[in-house]
Amino acid sequence: MAKNTSGRGERELRVRVKTAKGRKLSSTLWLERQLNDPYVRRAKAEGYRGRAAFKIVELDDKYGFLVPGARVVDLGCAPGGWCQVAVERVNALGQKSGKAQGRVIGVDLQEVEPIAGAEIHQLDFMEDGADDKVKAWLGGHADVVMSDMAAASSGHKQTDHLRIVALCEAAAELAFDVLEEGGTFVAKVLAGGAEGELQLTLKRRFEKVANVKPPASRSDSSEKYVVATGFRG
Repeated sequence: MAKNTSGRGERELRVRVKTAKGRKLSSTLWLERQLNDPYVRRAKAEGYRGRAAFKIVELDDKYGFLVPGARVVDLGCAPGGWCQVAVERVNALGQKSGKAQGRVIGVDLQEVEPIAGAEIHQLDFMEDGADDKVKAWLGGHADVVMSDMAAASSGHKQTDHLRIVALCEAAAELAFDVLEEGGTFVAKVLAGGAEGELQLTLKRRFEKVANVKPPASRSDSSEKYVVATGFRG
């Protein structure tokens, strides 16, 4: 009888990385985690710029906001994985016959490598008049405003929590100016308690507000995503 080589019941081989001279243990552990992360491997195999692409895939699979013809704004879009997913799903390249063609606008402080089907702009979305620029680029209002932004880590959990909540609040303020009635706002926050006011504001402005930790979000991370649908205008 031939030996079963399907892999079922066999342990998956794990890559272990030795700490090189001059490299910190934390860097070694990060590298080892990356090499053994199935989402990292999938991202490389499927041509995405990072594992974070699967977070928006999973959120959209659940809530269905990236539909053909939708106009999408991705705030803090670097390195571009969320834009890549949006381009595919809203049919920004017009490759889905019989489906409406959408638009994807990516915005970031830093320069981002071009993405086919997406229009990338280098902009501080918190500067005065940023909302008007976004609407001008879109030629109108957006159906989706999304953000996977995170402030640079300070190493202090509460400080980092406050920083990312502040970023999310700023993204929400722009969304209020840019979104079409019935639109969707998706953004990353960190669990920690300070986001209560943000949640109340979103519940006043949207029909439904959900807090989700998609499977692609690492279990040891305190990040979660707020998905607010049905913008009241």
